[in-house]
Amino acid sequence: MSVSSSPSSPPVAGGVGSGSAASGSAASQTAALERSQRIAFAVMFIIFLAGPLFAYPVFLMKVMCFALFACAFNLLLGYVGLLSFGHAMFFGTAGYISAHAAKVWGLTPELSILAAVVVAAFVGWVAGLLAIRRQGIYFAMITLALSQMLFFFYLQAPFTGGEDGIQAVPRGKLFGLFDLSNMYAMYAFVFIVFFGGFCLIWRTVRSPFGQVLQAIRENEPRATSLGYDTDKYKLLAFVLSAALAGLAGGTKSLVFQLASLTDVHWSMSGEVVLMTLVGGLGTLFGPVVGAAVIVTMQNYLAQLGAWVTVVQGAIFVICVLAFRRGLVGETYAWFHRRRGGKA
Repeated sequence: MSVSSSPSSPPVAGGVGSGSAASGSAASQTAALERSQRIAFAVMFIIFLAGPLFAYPVFLMKVMCFALFACAFNLLLGYVGLLSFGHAMFFGTAGYISAHAAKVWGLTPELSILAAVVVAAFVGWVAGLLAIRRQGIYFAMITLALSQMLFFFYLQAPFTGGEDGIQAVPRGKLFGLFDLSNMYAMYAFVFIVFFGGFCLIWRTVRSPFGQVLQAIRENEPRATSLGYDTDKYKLLAFVLSAALAGLAGGTKSLVFQLASLTDVHWSMSGEVVLMTLVGGLGTLFGPVVGAAVIVTMQNYLAQLGAWVTVVQGAIFVICVLAFRRGLVGETYAWFHRRRGGKA
């Protein structure tokens, strides 16, 4: 088939000049987006680096853990188009494994988190084998069912402590050298973990693998017709998302020295969906902003008790009505309109 007969090929009626102008405009927009992303990354880096000077370090560590969790979820929903209602099973499972490994097995922090990531990836592989055979709401319901199965397992399993959870988890010494009981040493560790995970996601979505994932999101039958094994790509993305969610969950259990049923409950899966949508679905920095907004609300509105969820719901409705692309998505669209493009 010739290029000109492809449905996605640009019209040629305008001649070579119009094609060159369109190519130049696209290249200019891409360069502008690259610059804006680098600036956003630098701003985010500086904020978290200098954050302990202005805010409580534990609060910032919680933001970074949930931001990484939301970024992992966004990798699956924003770039593959798979809505999981059960991502808490990876987050919570990793928390239990990390806490148990550190407290009972006596492993160092890096080995405890590594064990948590491996187990979360394995759970993601098993869940993915079952879930990716379906699409849409059926995929979401399968992930929710699997997550609830694990929730009731952890409720009854003796090593989890039931409703009490695993408490007084020792932070230990990183590589046997750095005592993580020191608040700032722990903050530096979480800072490195978060930015390491974020950079991995950034590199993934910009790689050929990430381009295939986005092609699957846009038109899976066409990706299949081009020779891609879409189920294989979706499974790999699912496992990677699960592993990164496990990295966030394992780190959080060491930060708070606690692993509990809260992290594996279905409501945690709902929270990460909320964070991603509020920040901006399918954007690199949206989940970070969304996580910061939701965690800040939970922290500063805690005195409202159960009404916090009502306030969160109201803000979510406002964001959906007024910021359909999320906070970051709308910001990108505004800058794009200012440059004379279409939103």
